[in-house]
Parts: sequence; C-alpha cells; structure tokens
Amino acid sequence: KSLRAGSLQLRDAYCRIKDGECWLVNSNIAKHGTTGAFFNHEETRERRLLLHKREIRKLEKATEQSGLTIVPLRCYFNEANRVKVEIGLARGKKLEDKRDTIKQRDQKRELSRQMKAF
Repeated sequence: KSLRAGSLQLRDAYCRIKDGECWLVNSNIAKHGTTGAFFNHEETRERRLLLHKREIRKLEKATEQSGLTIVPLRCYFNEANRVKVEIGLARGKKLEDKRDTIKQRDQKRELSRQMKAF
C-alpha cells in the first residue's frame, strides 16, 4: 500500500551483492498510515532483489573490476501488478566535479535572487 501511495525514496539507495544475492540498501518505504502497529514494517531494512544468476554475476564483475556502483533508477508496477526496480551502473563524481556542481548551483541561486529582486 505504501508503494502504491508513492512513498518510496531512492535518493541515497544503492545495491549490494552479498552471498550471490542482490540487496537494495538505504531505500525508505514509509509506513502506511491506516494499518496498526502490528502490521507495519521496518522502513529502511535491506530488501532482496530477484535477479537471474547470470545478471548477478555480470553486475558483480562490473562492480569489482571498474569501481562502479549499482544504483536504483526508478520503481514501477508492471502489468501483473508486481513491483519492479530498474537498476543501473554508475560511477561516483571526482572532487573537482563536485566543486563544479556546487559552483553552478550557487550561480543559479544568485541569478534567481537577482531576477526576483528586479
């Protein structure tokens, strides 16, 4: 019910391969408001993703060799009303890239302030 209500947060989430299984870590599924305390779940627990063995091996090889990270891109319901998580491989930013992003964000903020004052 919480997923159908759109209360899933994937902002800081990533996937980890442990013991030949793929786990979604740091995702947050909020508790559903109308159910009692007995039926509620732990919001930030690790959730197992169902993948084929060859997919898991391929992802594990990519993360070990080239330093990539498995990240969830989006979550949706398929035609059979099952929850699907689309995952992808990503590389983290270098320090100078982070600085450039911060600088651009500050410039946009300053420009919007000036436009608002004008």
